[in-house]
Amino acid sequence: MARREFDVIDISEILVHWYAGRSQYDIADSLAVDRKTIRKYLAPAIAEGMKPGGTPLTQSEWQAKVQAWFPHLSDTRLRQVTWKFIEPHHEWIKQQLEAGVTVSTVHQRLRDEQGLAVSVASLRRYVSANLPGEVKADQVRVRNPHAPAPGEQAQVDYGKLGVWIDPATGKRRTLWAFVMVLCCSRHMFVRPVISMDQTEWTRCHVEAFAFFGGCPARLVPDNLKTGVDRPDLYDPKINRAYAELAEHYTVLIDPARAGKARDKAQVERPMPYVRDSFWKGRDFTGYSLERLQRGAAAWCAEVAGRRQCRPLAGAQPARVFAAIEAARLRPLPATRFELARWSTVRVHPDLHVKVGKTLYSVPWKHIGATLYARATSVKVQFFTE
Repeated sequence: MARREFDVIDISEILVHWYAGRSQYDIADSLAVDRKTIRKYLAPAIAEGMKPGGTPLTQSEWQAKVQAWFPHLSDTRLRQVTWKFIEPHHEWIKQQLEAGVTVSTVHQRLRDEQGLAVSVASLRRYVSANLPGEVKADQVRVRNPHAPAPGEQAQVDYGKLGVWIDPATGKRRTLWAFVMVLCCSRHMFVRPVISMDQTEWTRCHVEAFAFFGGCPARLVPDNLKTGVDRPDLYDPKINRAYAELAEHYTVLIDPARAGKARDKAQVERPMPYVRDSFWKGRDFTGYSLERLQRGAAAWCAEVAGRRQCRPLAGAQPARVFAAIEAARLRPLPATRFELARWSTVRVHPDLHVKVGKTLYSVPWKHIGATLYARATSVKVQFFTE
């Protein structure tokens, strides 16, 4: 494996994350850096008595400290001078990389055919800084050979975020995150909710499909009662509200097996990342639920979508999504899905049934029968088997 070279900017980024209070484990996972390397570059700061949470430093102040602690590191100004020799070949380099040519071979051809006098390490740094998404999106290789094709599958689950104070009531509420992850690009949608009922479950799906601009062919949810009435390996029973959504969007519901978390590993694994990056250490005092939901959608596009994803060989999920998966999703229906709450009700001798807090009358021949009630914002319907 090639040795990774660090410069002033790389080490400054490590120090900024550490000074903000993130653990070394979280920094290693976020920046794809070994923890031994992180300890090495944090040692001088710790030796000086610096501790996380102190007086914030500017980027230039961090860089000055790093240059003092590690004087052997290259100056970023020297890098810019070197890159001036590479820039005239930018388009040619891009074409070569998109054709599957390795950086080492590109460097060899530039050296032998164009007389470019820069090192292969300098060329790698230039490519990493100036051609990250386009090249990696086209060259991405999913490690699992049985991974779903683009647009084939999305996995869905709920995860606990933490406690939030509702500004409207002043009460402490447990906040949950609805998460949908597209299995090929690993692009995700997150929506904070305070209720995990049937209506909220379907509403979150509608918002997720709108965020992605299309629908996957198959959904893999957990066996929650909000989606699955009866878990079964071969014939799970999907509840009526979820079945309506599947029919409207023409997607297949394929619940994970009970007790088999690996069936939806792509949505299980990012849950700690969602809590750490979006929720932990941030002050949401005074935020309404709607503002939190808008903020989560923006975080998905601007932060989670731009992270370096290990299963994608370091590519950004949003770029991979735009390059190879967005066009493979099924188009959204012309009409918006009508949210409905289904329930079972029993007809009493007085010919009435109760849906929510309201009584409705039904024909006398249904006395003693159990009916299915479908309630929307404008009407209530009753169905027999």
